[in-house]
Amino acid sequence: MTHLPSARRRVTLADIARACAVSNATVSLVLGGSPLVSRTTRERVQKEIVRQGYVYNRSAANLRRKVSTSVALVINTLSNPFVAEFAAGVDEALAEAGHVLLLGSSGESIERQRAVLSSLLEHTPAGVILTPAEGTVAADLEPVVGLHTPLLLFNRRVPDSHWTYLGADNIAGARLATEHLLAQGHTRIAFFGGHRNSSSCRERIEGYGAALAAAGIAPEPGWIVECPPTRIQAATATAALFVRDPAPTAAVAYNDAVALGLMIGLRTRNLLPGRDFAITGFDDIPEAAATVPALTTLASAPRALGRQAVSLLLADDASPQNPPRHLITPVQLMPRDSSLTYASASAPSTGARATGRKSATKGTKTT
Repeated sequence: MTHLPSARRRVTLADIARACAVSNATVSLVLGGSPLVSRTTRERVQKEIVRQGYVYNRSAANLRRKVSTSVALVINTLSNPFVAEFAAGVDEALAEAGHVLLLGSSGESIERQRAVLSSLLEHTPAGVILTPAEGTVAADLEPVVGLHTPLLLFNRRVPDSHWTYLGADNIAGARLATEHLLAQGHTRIAFFGGHRNSSSCRERIEGYGAALAAAGIAPEPGWIVECPPTRIQAATATAALFVRDPAPTAAVAYNDAVALGLMIGLRTRNLLPGRDFAITGFDDIPEAAATVPALTTLASAPRALGRQAVSLLLADDASPQNPPRHLITPVQLMPRDSSLTYASASAPSTGARATGRKSATKGTKTT
């Protein structure tokens, strides 16, 4: 006689075994794809699993086997296309490695980040990949993550941390973008968007400032405009670029979302992006090449970074004695109309419409 479990409780492996008149071990072998089970028994168990709606408890299995087949990814925002591309790369690499992705978002809240990490760690993942919320310090993570769970920090550094870090070359990239604008004849160049309590923003401001200093230009007050790194916030903050006269003629935007928001803000002031004001972004999200004008930006290959993050994390999990690593990956300048049209209109003989790629670094740096 078949015994149906109560609809008010979770279907267990024992329920399937009882209904099929087999042992719990046999059901476990079927779930694991073992060839030791006969075809007839395997098919009967599989049909019963479907009929009862049994859901495999991966966390419990991991505890029994003392291994984990999941990896937690906690990102700072769900709305940034760069982060979405990175997460896609993580998911692809995990699937190839036979792992599953546990995803959470902090929404730039340190408190929410702590809660999400605590919840995901209950599933005993093999490790955690974290894009830290703005302002995160090591003391925010250590009590939650502990000493034995591999943790990889992506894109943003955490002061005094002892974990592996992976990020794009923010300093060299922003310097390259600023040098590109200087080469188009701009001398009044702003840095627009982001917050300085984010390490990636600080590093990009550092690269921007270094390029101006090398050109003998001292940034004026108001040339650095901070705002949340979203399209809407950037559009709203555009007015801050024009409170002084003369105003900047170009801006190095913190990222592509900020650059696209700046384009919206410029149009509300009857200024055409690219023609009346030059802009560069950072990340090279898919929309960057398709927008009008096409956005000059720094390509950082976020999907490839996601795959690299998984490789590093699983290596740390397999060899916990390895010291933390610090890896910086190169970015490439992608010159497009958002920065080249202005120069072409003002000085067509400068050859500013060259479209060749320039690399910000020659290869991955490891320290």
